[in-house]
Amino acid sequence: MKPLPQIVRHDPLRDEDFSLVLGGPTFQLLRRSHLSDGALGLMWKRMIVISLLCWLPLLVLSALEGNALGGNITIPFLRDAEVYTRFLMAIPLLVCAELIVHLRLRFVVRQFLERRLIPESAMPRFEAAVESAFRLRNSVLAELLLFAFVYAVGILVIWRQYVAIDVSTWYATRSAEGAKLTLAGMWFSYVSLPLFQFLMCRWYFRLFIWVRFLWQVSRIDLRLVPTHPDRVGGLSFLSNTVFAFVPILLAHGALLAGLLANRIFYVGARLPDFAIDIIVLVAFLTCLVLGPLLVFAPQLAHTKRLGLREYGTLAERYVRAFDEKWLRGRVPPGEPLIGSGDIQSLADMGSSYEVVQGMRIMPFTNFAVLFLAAVTAAPMAPLVLTMMPLQELLQKLLGMLF
Repeated sequence: MKPLPQIVRHDPLRDEDFSLVLGGPTFQLLRRSHLSDGALGLMWKRMIVISLLCWLPLLVLSALEGNALGGNITIPFLRDAEVYTRFLMAIPLLVCAELIVHLRLRFVVRQFLERRLIPESAMPRFEAAVESAFRLRNSVLAELLLFAFVYAVGILVIWRQYVAIDVSTWYATRSAEGAKLTLAGMWFSYVSLPLFQFLMCRWYFRLFIWVRFLWQVSRIDLRLVPTHPDRVGGLSFLSNTVFAFVPILLAHGALLAGLLANRIFYVGARLPDFAIDIIVLVAFLTCLVLGPLLVFAPQLAHTKRLGLREYGTLAERYVRAFDEKWLRGRVPPGEPLIGSGDIQSLADMGSSYEVVQGMRIMPFTNFAVLFLAAVTAAPMAPLVLTMMPLQELLQKLLGMLF
Protein backbone atom coordinates (compact mmCIF):
# COMPACT_ATOMS: atom_id res chain seq x y z
CA MET A 1 0.00 0.00 0.00
CA LYS A 2 1.47 3.29 -1.08
CA PRO A 3 1.72 5.97 1.58
CA LEU A 4 -0.52 8.95 1.16
CA PRO A 5 1.25 12.02 -0.24
CA GLN A 6 2.25 14.48 2.42
CA ILE A 7 0.37 17.75 2.34
CA VAL A 8 2.72 20.71 2.45
CA ARG A 9 1.24 23.85 3.93
CA HIS A 10 2.64 27.13 2.66
CA ASP A 11 2.95 29.99 5.08
CA PRO A 12 2.79 33.26 3.11
CA LEU A 13 4.85 35.02 5.77
CA ARG A 14 7.66 32.49 5.40
CA ASP A 15 7.42 31.84 1.67
CA GLU A 16 7.35 35.48 0.59
CA ASP A 17 10.22 37.88 1.23
CA PHE A 18 9.46 41.19 2.87
CA SER A 19 10.32 43.99 0.44
CA LEU A 20 9.80 47.74 0.36
CA VAL A 21 10.59 47.95 -3.36
CA LEU A 22 9.19 44.92 -5.20
CA GLY A 23 5.86 46.47 -6.08
CA GLY A 24 3.98 49.53 -7.19
CA PRO A 25 3.13 50.92 -10.64
CA THR A 26 6.61 52.33 -11.26
CA PHE A 27 8.17 48.93 -10.57
CA GLN A 28 5.73 47.30 -13.00
CA LEU A 29 6.49 49.98 -15.61
CA LEU A 30 10.21 49.30 -15.32
CA ARG A 31 9.57 45.58 -15.78
CA ARG A 32 7.50 46.18 -18.91
CA SER A 33 10.21 48.50 -20.21
CA HIS A 34 12.79 45.72 -19.69
CA LEU A 35 14.69 47.91 -17.23
CA SER A 36 14.11 45.47 -14.38
CA ASP A 37 13.10 41.92 -13.69
CA GLY A 38 11.14 40.41 -10.84
CA ALA A 39 14.21 40.35 -8.59
CA LEU A 40 15.48 43.89 -9.32
CA GLY A 41 18.04 42.69 -11.83
CA LEU A 42 19.39 44.92 -14.63
CA MET A 43 20.40 47.50 -12.02
CA TRP A 44 23.20 48.98 -14.13
CA LYS A 45 20.86 49.34 -17.08
CA ARG A 46 18.36 51.28 -14.95
CA MET A 47 21.07 53.50 -13.53
CA ILE A 48 22.43 54.41 -16.95
CA VAL A 49 19.09 54.90 -18.70
CA ILE A 50 17.49 57.05 -16.00
CA SER A 51 20.63 59.14 -15.47
CA LEU A 52 21.09 59.76 -19.19
CA LEU A 53 17.39 60.57 -19.65
CA CYS A 54 17.85 63.36 -17.12
CA TRP A 55 21.35 64.54 -18.05
CA LEU A 56 22.00 63.97 -21.76
CA PRO A 57 19.15 66.16 -23.18
CA LEU A 58 20.34 68.97 -20.91
CA LEU A 59 23.84 68.70 -22.35
CA VAL A 60 22.58 68.72 -25.94
CA LEU A 61 20.17 71.64 -25.45
CA SER A 62 22.75 73.66 -23.50
CA ALA A 63 25.31 73.11 -26.26
CA LEU A 64 22.81 74.23 -28.91
CA GLU A 65 22.09 77.40 -26.93
CA GLY A 66 25.80 78.07 -26.30
CA ASN A 67 25.48 77.57 -22.55
CA ALA A 68 27.46 74.37 -22.17
CA LEU A 69 30.86 75.93 -21.42
CA GLY A 70 30.42 79.67 -21.55
CA GLY A 71 28.18 82.38 -22.87
CA ASN A 72 26.77 85.41 -21.06
CA ILE A 73 25.85 83.42 -17.97
CA THR A 74 27.41 82.86 -14.59
CA ILE A 75 27.06 79.07 -14.40
CA PRO A 76 27.53 77.09 -17.64
CA PHE A 77 26.09 73.59 -17.79
CA LEU A 78 29.37 71.67 -17.67
CA ARG A 79 30.55 73.73 -14.69
CA ASP A 80 27.40 73.27 -12.65
CA ALA A 81 28.29 71.02 -9.71
CA GLU A 82 24.63 70.39 -8.87
CA VAL A 83 24.04 68.77 -12.27
CA TYR A 84 26.72 66.17 -11.63
CA THR A 85 25.76 65.43 -8.03
CA ARG A 86 22.03 65.28 -8.76
CA PHE A 87 21.89 63.31 -12.02
CA LEU A 88 25.18 61.42 -12.20
CA MET A 89 25.65 60.63 -8.52
CA ALA A 90 22.38 60.82 -6.59
CA ILE A 91 20.16 59.09 -9.15
CA PRO A 92 22.48 56.05 -9.54
CA LEU A 93 22.71 55.82 -5.74
CA LEU A 94 18.92 55.94 -5.36
CA VAL A 95 18.52 53.21 -7.97
CA CYS A 96 21.27 51.10 -6.41
CA ALA A 97 19.63 51.51 -3.00
CA GLU A 98 16.58 49.57 -4.19
CA LEU A 99 18.51 46.35 -4.61
CA ILE A 100 20.52 46.82 -1.41
CA VAL A 101 17.45 47.60 0.70
CA HIS A 102 15.61 44.63 -0.78
CA LEU A 103 18.45 42.22 -0.03
CA ARG A 104 19.04 43.56 3.49
CA LEU A 105 15.39 43.68 4.57
CA ARG A 106 13.99 40.63 2.79
CA PHE A 107 14.38 38.29 5.78
CA VAL A 108 13.05 40.64 8.46
CA VAL A 109 9.65 38.94 8.67
CA ARG A 110 11.24 35.48 8.70
CA GLN A 111 13.54 36.52 11.53
CA PHE A 112 10.61 37.59 13.70
CA LEU A 113 9.07 34.15 13.09
CA GLU A 114 12.19 31.97 13.26
CA ARG A 115 13.25 33.57 16.53
CA ARG A 116 9.72 33.01 17.85
CA LEU A 117 9.39 36.65 18.87
CA ILE A 118 5.73 36.81 17.88
CA PRO A 119 3.32 35.06 20.28
CA GLU A 120 0.85 32.70 18.65
CA SER A 121 -2.05 34.84 19.83
CA ALA A 122 -0.59 37.90 18.07
CA MET A 123 0.02 36.24 14.69
CA PRO A 124 -3.12 37.80 13.10
CA ARG A 125 -1.88 41.27 14.06
CA PHE A 126 1.58 40.53 12.68
CA GLU A 127 0.15 39.21 9.41
CA ALA A 128 -2.06 42.29 9.15
CA ALA A 129 1.00 44.55 9.57
CA VAL A 130 2.86 42.76 6.77
CA GLU A 131 -0.14 42.82 4.43
CA SER A 132 -0.76 46.51 5.18
CA ALA A 133 2.85 47.32 4.27
CA PHE A 134 2.48 45.46 0.97
CA ARG A 135 -0.77 47.29 0.15
CA LEU A 136 0.86 50.67 0.70
CA ARG A 137 3.90 49.66 -1.33
CA ASN A 138 1.69 48.61 -4.26
CA SER A 139 -0.65 51.61 -4.05
CA VAL A 140 -1.32 53.34 -7.38
CA LEU A 141 -2.94 56.30 -5.63
CA ALA A 142 0.15 56.87 -3.48
CA GLU A 143 2.47 57.19 -6.48
CA LEU A 144 0.00 59.46 -8.30
CA LEU A 145 -0.06 61.72 -5.25
CA LEU A 146 3.75 61.71 -5.22
CA PHE A 147 3.79 62.89 -8.84
CA ALA A 148 1.27 65.62 -8.03
CA PHE A 149 3.30 66.71 -5.02
CA VAL A 150 6.51 66.88 -7.06
CA TYR A 151 5.03 69.22 -9.68
CA ALA A 152 2.82 71.31 -7.37
CA VAL A 153 5.21 71.69 -4.44
CA GLY A 154 8.62 70.28 -5.29
CA ILE A 155 9.13 72.32 -8.48
CA LEU A 156 6.95 75.42 -8.16
CA VAL A 157 7.59 76.09 -4.47
CA ILE A 158 10.57 74.32 -2.93
CA TRP A 159 13.02 74.36 -5.84
CA ARG A 160 12.19 77.77 -7.33
CA GLN A 161 11.83 79.55 -3.99
CA TYR A 162 14.53 77.94 -1.85
CA VAL A 163 16.97 75.92 -3.97
CA ALA A 164 17.48 77.62 -7.35
CA ILE A 165 20.50 79.92 -7.28
CA ASP A 166 19.81 83.61 -7.95
CA VAL A 167 22.22 84.16 -10.88
CA SER A 168 22.06 83.60 -14.63
CA THR A 169 22.57 79.95 -15.38
CA TRP A 170 22.26 77.51 -18.25
CA TYR A 171 18.66 76.77 -17.25
CA ALA A 172 17.39 80.31 -16.56
CA THR A 173 18.52 83.82 -17.43
CA ARG A 174 17.88 86.70 -15.08
CA SER A 175 16.53 90.10 -16.14
CA ALA A 176 14.49 92.97 -14.76
CA GLU A 177 11.31 91.06 -15.67
CA GLY A 178 12.45 88.00 -13.72
CA ALA A 179 13.87 84.60 -14.60
CA LYS A 180 13.25 83.12 -18.05
CA LEU A 181 13.76 79.41 -18.69
CA THR A 182 16.02 78.35 -21.53
CA LEU A 183 15.23 75.31 -23.69
CA ALA A 184 17.46 73.23 -21.45
CA GLY A 185 15.75 74.80 -18.47
CA MET A 186 12.35 73.66 -19.70
CA TRP A 187 13.50 70.05 -19.98
CA PHE A 188 15.18 70.44 -16.61
CA SER A 189 12.05 71.86 -14.92
CA TYR A 190 9.46 69.56 -16.46
CA VAL A 191 11.33 66.28 -16.99
CA SER A 192 14.71 65.89 -15.30
CA LEU A 193 14.05 67.56 -11.97
CA PRO A 194 10.56 66.07 -11.46
CA LEU A 195 11.89 62.60 -12.24
CA PHE A 196 14.69 63.04 -9.73
CA GLN A 197 12.37 64.44 -7.08
CA PHE A 198 9.91 61.59 -7.65
CA LEU A 199 12.68 59.04 -7.02
CA MET A 200 13.60 60.89 -3.85
CA CYS A 201 10.00 61.25 -2.61
CA ARG A 202 9.31 57.61 -3.36
CA TRP A 203 12.13 56.72 -1.00
CA TYR A 204 10.60 58.93 1.70
CA PHE A 205 7.33 57.07 1.16
CA ARG A 206 9.10 53.71 1.50
CA LEU A 207 10.72 54.89 4.72
CA PHE A 208 7.25 55.84 5.94
CA ILE A 209 6.07 52.29 5.17
CA TRP A 210 9.06 50.89 7.07
CA VAL A 211 8.45 53.13 10.09
CA ARG A 212 4.75 52.26 10.09
CA PHE A 213 5.49 48.52 9.91
CA LEU A 214 7.98 48.70 12.80
CA TRP A 215 5.52 50.74 14.86
CA GLN A 216 2.75 48.19 14.33
CA VAL A 217 5.06 45.32 15.28
CA SER A 218 6.27 47.18 18.37
CA ARG A 219 2.65 47.32 19.60
CA ILE A 220 2.75 43.53 19.86
CA ASP A 221 3.93 42.09 23.18
CA LEU A 222 7.07 40.45 21.79
CA ARG A 223 8.68 37.42 23.40
CA LEU A 224 12.03 39.06 24.12
CA VAL A 225 14.68 37.12 26.05
CA PRO A 226 16.74 39.21 28.52
CA THR A 227 19.65 36.73 28.49
CA HIS A 228 19.97 36.66 24.71
CA PRO A 229 23.69 37.08 23.88
CA ASP A 230 22.98 39.86 21.35
CA ARG A 231 22.17 42.14 24.35
CA VAL A 232 18.93 43.35 22.69
CA GLY A 233 16.59 40.53 23.59
CA GLY A 234 16.93 38.83 20.20
CA LEU A 235 16.34 41.92 18.01
CA SER A 236 19.92 42.28 16.77
CA PHE A 237 18.84 41.50 13.20
CA LEU A 238 17.05 44.87 13.16
CA SER A 239 20.27 46.76 13.91
CA ASN A 240 21.79 45.41 10.69
CA THR A 241 18.94 46.84 8.60
CA VAL A 242 20.14 50.42 9.09
CA PHE A 243 23.15 49.84 6.85
CA ALA A 244 20.81 49.10 3.94
CA PHE A 245 20.04 52.82 3.71
CA VAL A 246 23.65 53.92 3.24
CA PRO A 247 23.23 54.71 -0.52
CA ILE A 248 20.31 57.02 0.31
CA LEU A 249 22.43 58.90 2.86
CA LEU A 250 25.26 59.18 0.32
CA ALA A 251 22.81 60.58 -2.23
CA HIS A 252 21.65 63.28 0.19
CA GLY A 253 25.23 64.14 1.10
CA ALA A 254 26.15 64.44 -2.58
CA LEU A 255 23.15 66.73 -3.21
CA LEU A 256 24.15 69.09 -0.44
CA ALA A 257 27.77 69.02 -1.60
CA GLY A 258 26.75 70.11 -5.11
CA LEU A 259 24.48 72.85 -3.78
CA LEU A 260 27.21 74.23 -1.50
CA ALA A 261 29.86 73.98 -4.25
CA ASN A 262 27.84 76.24 -6.57
CA ARG A 263 27.38 78.83 -3.85
CA ILE A 264 31.07 78.71 -2.95
CA PHE A 265 32.30 78.94 -6.55
CA TYR A 266 29.79 81.43 -7.98
CA VAL A 267 28.27 83.43 -5.11
CA GLY A 268 31.35 83.94 -2.97
CA ALA A 269 30.21 81.91 0.04
CA ARG A 270 32.59 80.00 2.29
CA LEU A 271 32.28 76.45 3.59
CA PRO A 272 32.08 77.49 7.30
CA ASP A 273 29.00 79.55 6.41
CA PHE A 274 27.12 76.28 5.91
CA ALA A 275 28.26 74.49 9.08
CA ILE A 276 24.74 74.56 10.53
CA ASP A 277 23.25 73.22 7.29
CA ILE A 278 25.70 70.31 7.27
CA ILE A 279 25.13 69.46 10.93
CA VAL A 280 21.35 69.61 10.54
CA LEU A 281 21.39 67.36 7.48
CA VAL A 282 23.70 64.80 9.10
CA ALA A 283 21.65 64.75 12.32
CA PHE A 284 18.32 64.57 10.47
CA LEU A 285 19.30 61.67 8.20
CA THR A 286 20.94 59.73 11.02
CA CYS A 287 17.78 60.09 13.10
CA LEU A 288 15.63 59.23 10.07
CA VAL A 289 17.35 55.86 9.71
CA LEU A 290 17.94 54.99 13.38
CA GLY A 291 14.87 56.64 14.88
CA PRO A 292 12.34 54.01 13.71
CA LEU A 293 14.13 51.33 15.74
CA LEU A 294 13.49 53.29 18.93
CA VAL A 295 9.85 52.14 18.87
CA PHE A 296 11.15 48.93 20.47
CA ALA A 297 12.92 50.81 23.30
CA PRO A 298 9.97 50.61 25.76
CA GLN A 299 9.71 46.83 25.38
CA LEU A 300 13.48 46.41 25.67
CA ALA A 301 13.55 48.56 28.81
CA HIS A 302 10.67 46.55 30.32
CA THR A 303 12.37 43.26 29.44
CA LYS A 304 15.61 44.43 31.04
CA ARG A 305 13.86 45.50 34.27
CA LEU A 306 11.93 42.23 34.43
CA GLY A 307 15.08 40.22 33.68
CA LEU A 308 17.08 41.96 36.39
CA ARG A 309 14.36 41.25 38.92
CA GLU A 310 13.77 37.62 37.95
CA TYR A 311 17.39 36.64 37.40
CA GLY A 312 18.38 38.59 40.50
CA THR A 313 15.94 36.51 42.54
CA LEU A 314 17.14 33.29 40.91
CA ALA A 315 20.80 34.22 41.49
CA GLU A 316 20.10 35.05 45.13
CA ARG A 317 18.51 31.63 45.67
CA TYR A 318 21.43 29.88 44.02
CA VAL A 319 24.26 31.74 45.77
CA ARG A 320 22.52 31.30 49.15
CA ALA A 321 22.25 27.55 48.55
CA PHE A 322 25.87 27.48 47.37
CA ASP A 323 26.97 29.39 50.48
CA GLU A 324 25.11 27.10 52.84
CA LYS A 325 26.38 23.96 51.14
CA TRP A 326 30.06 24.75 50.70
CA LEU A 327 30.76 27.37 53.36
CA ARG A 328 28.39 26.41 56.18
CA GLY A 329 29.29 22.75 56.39
CA ARG A 330 26.31 21.15 54.64
CA VAL A 331 28.32 19.28 52.02
CA PRO A 332 27.10 15.67 51.63
CA PRO A 333 29.70 13.17 52.87
CA GLY A 334 32.12 12.09 50.20
CA GLU A 335 31.33 14.89 47.70
CA PRO A 336 34.66 16.45 46.57
CA LEU A 337 35.01 20.17 45.89
CA ILE A 338 37.31 19.57 42.94
CA GLY A 339 35.28 18.51 39.93
CA SER A 340 31.98 19.71 41.36
CA GLY A 341 29.63 21.33 38.85
CA ASP A 342 28.36 23.78 41.46
CA ILE A 343 31.21 26.25 40.88
CA GLN A 344 30.73 26.20 37.10
CA SER A 345 27.00 26.72 37.58
CA LEU A 346 27.77 29.68 39.85
CA ALA A 347 29.96 31.18 37.13
CA ASP A 348 27.26 30.57 34.52
CA MET A 349 24.71 32.27 36.73
CA GLY A 350 26.98 35.29 37.07
CA SER A 351 27.50 35.43 33.29
CA SER A 352 23.75 35.31 32.68
CA TYR A 353 23.15 38.16 35.12
CA GLU A 354 25.89 40.22 33.47
CA VAL A 355 24.21 39.72 30.08
CA VAL A 356 20.94 41.04 31.50
CA GLN A 357 22.75 43.97 33.11
CA GLY A 358 24.43 44.81 29.80
CA MET A 359 21.21 44.65 27.80
CA ARG A 360 20.68 47.76 25.64
CA ILE A 361 17.35 49.52 25.31
CA MET A 362 18.30 50.82 21.86
CA PRO A 363 18.57 48.13 19.14
CA PHE A 364 21.61 49.71 17.49
CA THR A 365 25.19 50.44 18.46
CA ASN A 366 27.26 53.61 18.80
CA PHE A 367 29.23 52.43 15.78
CA ALA A 368 26.07 52.56 13.66
CA VAL A 369 25.44 56.17 14.72
CA LEU A 370 28.99 57.28 13.89
CA PHE A 371 29.10 55.30 10.66
CA LEU A 372 25.85 56.72 9.28
CA ALA A 373 26.86 60.26 10.22
CA ALA A 374 30.26 59.82 8.53
CA VAL A 375 28.67 58.38 5.39
CA THR A 376 26.31 61.36 5.10
CA ALA A 377 29.11 63.88 5.52
CA ALA A 378 31.64 62.07 3.31
CA PRO A 379 30.55 63.61 -0.05
CA MET A 380 31.16 67.07 1.40
CA ALA A 381 34.76 66.31 2.39
CA PRO A 382 36.25 67.55 -0.95
CA LEU A 383 34.81 71.01 -0.23
CA VAL A 384 37.48 71.38 2.47
CA LEU A 385 39.87 72.02 -0.43
CA THR A 386 38.03 75.30 -1.07
CA MET A 387 39.43 76.54 2.25
CA MET A 388 43.05 75.51 1.72
CA PRO A 389 45.07 73.98 -1.15
CA LEU A 390 45.55 70.23 -1.19
CA GLN A 391 49.32 70.58 -0.71
CA GLU A 392 48.86 72.70 2.42
CA LEU A 393 46.26 70.28 3.76
CA LEU A 394 48.58 67.30 3.25
CA GLN A 395 51.45 69.12 4.93
CA LYS A 396 49.32 69.80 7.99
CA LEU A 397 48.13 66.19 8.15
CA LEU A 398 51.69 64.88 7.85
CA GLY A 399 52.80 67.35 10.50
CA MET A 400 50.18 66.00 12.89
CA LEU A 401 51.22 62.40 12.21
CA PHE A 402 54.98 62.84 12.24
